Amino acid sequence: MMGPAHSLSGAAAWLGVGAAATAAGHPMPWPVLVAGALICAGAALAPDLDHRSATISRAFGPLSRWVCEVVDRLSYAVYKATRTRTDPRRSGGHRTLTHTALWAVAIGVGGSALAVAGGRWAVLGLLFVHLVLAVEGLLWRAARVSSDVLVWLLGAAGAWILAGVLDRPGGGAGWLFEAPGQEYLWLGLPIVLGALVHDVGDALTVSGCPVLWPLPIGGKRWYPVGPPKALRFRAGGWVEVRVLMPLFTVLGGYGGLVALRVI
Repeated sequence: MMGPAHSLSGAAAWLGVGAAATAAGHPMPWPVLVAGALICAGAALAPDLDHRSATISRAFGPLSRWVCEVVDRLSYAVYKATRTRTDPRRSGGHRTLTHTALWAVAIGVGGSALAVAGGRWAVLGLLFVHLVLAVEGLLWRAARVSSDVLVWLLGAAGAWILAGVLDRPGGGAGWLFEAPGQEYLWLGLPIVLGALVHDVGDALTVSGCPVLWPLPIGGKRWYPVGPPKALRFRAGGWVEVRVLMPLFTVLGGYGGLVALRVI
């Protein structure tokens, strides 16, 4: 999938979680629903840190391009070190390490740990990074023609406002974890979910996705999981643009309304 579809699917997934939480009798406060949807939309771009031309590589200028370069090399090194004889030879690390469930869980745990250990400034940093990515993904047309500085300012302002609302009494910071100092442990959840949704989306394309690495499947440690080839589509093709993106929009909107108990 391309960046906009990944971000839409991430936002829709968190709004669906919000709807499920409401149905289970533990509704999310609206700031958590909004913040989680934006974080998940941004996190749904993060697995493409191994791609030098991906949306995320442009999000933070030279810094993000350098990070993508490093992650690409790291992913390629891990692939070469762990591939079996039946895994194909590759020239780069795209759709390897960062496209696995293990990576998704690791960055989610890391996000939660950072939020708890680093306090308010760490929470602001996590919100800023993911909000910038959400703007790049959800508002990609506007982001492409806007100055990077404007996008960063929008992300910073959004992070500051959301953190302020969440920290208010009843704002929702401790909706899931109430122990002092652990209120923001939940921030890792939309990060994990966004990365996993990205992997599922890529698994639906013709190339598949090695989401179950390092489990060997059919003699391959990097087995490209996916549906039967007849049900797959090309990234950026008409199925993604004309079918899946409108579907994500509708499902996300419905999930949000259910989560907010409007319907």
